[in-house]
Amino acid sequence: MAEQPMPVVLIPSLQPDDRLPPYVDALLKSGFPRVVVVDDGSGPDYDAIFGQIEQLGATVIRYPVNKGKGEALKTGFRWLMANDPGCTGVLTADADGQHTIPDCIKVARAMLAGEDALYLGSRDFNLPDIPPKSRSGNKITSTVFKLLHGVWLPDTQTGLRCFRASELSFMAEVAGSRYEYEMNMLIAAAHRKLPMVPITIETVYENNNEGTHFHPIRDSWRIYKVILGSFLRYAVASILSWLLELVIISVLMFWVFKGRETDQVVLLGIPFAFRALVATPIARLISAPVNYLMNMKYVFEKHGSGTSVRRYIILAVCSLVITTLIFAFLDHYLGGSAPILHILLKIVIDVAMYLVNYRVQDRWVFRTKPGKA
Repeated sequence: MAEQPMPVVLIPSLQPDDRLPPYVDALLKSGFPRVVVVDDGSGPDYDAIFGQIEQLGATVIRYPVNKGKGEALKTGFRWLMANDPGCTGVLTADADGQHTIPDCIKVARAMLAGEDALYLGSRDFNLPDIPPKSRSGNKITSTVFKLLHGVWLPDTQTGLRCFRASELSFMAEVAGSRYEYEMNMLIAAAHRKLPMVPITIETVYENNNEGTHFHPIRDSWRIYKVILGSFLRYAVASILSWLLELVIISVLMFWVFKGRETDQVVLLGIPFAFRALVATPIARLISAPVNYLMNMKYVFEKHGSGTSVRRYIILAVCSLVITTLIFAFLDHYLGGSAPILHILLKIVIDVAMYLVNYRVQDRWVFRTKPGKA
């Protein structure tokens, strides 16, 4: 079998310095068949640098106004779909020299030899010479990403990424125009169950990373808004559903089923100690459909289906059984305590189930089949 050609290298560039032309030259001489550089609105002062790159044999795509790194990458993806249908894949690299030629080759070859996946050049942030803000920022982001999206990635902010050409259309449709696009790419891949494979690379910070166009506050906010986006919407939907359920339970337990503070039979023949066994399921049967609709439309932004409804019902039943049994067991020992204690107990139990339900809905109930956006 003939060896597959190396992928195309795509470099988004904003106001590059004189390191970019020799970097492009080295890539072309290392076996990469094409290098595409997107001039993200650098301005006329940088025409000479981009002219040198074109003379080396690279393709330069220009537009006059800065649109952001995400838009530059997607512009390159769309150009490749239209102009290079024979490419085997795409390797994205930064223009500041942080991605060495051997590492680019290493990640590219891993893609060619491996499964259909997103291959990520992963830096080691435990090294002593890593800038503190980069070390702490990446570790926090990796932890949050694992908690919310179920995949541990040691380097969520790497720009060295490689994937097969068959994924170009998917990557071009991922939302985001600036630095948040790269995080959106990871989240979209996680939801789609596209494997993400970290490949250890050299950790390089040229001039202590002074050449980066990353704005610590503005762009960090954009990235975390992306990471937490669906979770925050889930929180709002959960709070609204929880308030509805809490009101229903309170009405049922302390008005409809109200009786003497004894273990004698009360309304509907329900013993006082087991009133939660009746109130909780009734409240959940009312709040669950409301929660499903909000999660489907506003949280995970999916279309409803019979499969998602069935899975949601299974999850709701399991959650209901666990919540009700725990609540009823503890409620029995509270006996005739003040209503506020029962309500606080309900809050504690529901908070404990909160993250579990989010992850199950994200990864199972509303999951997207592999190979589909």
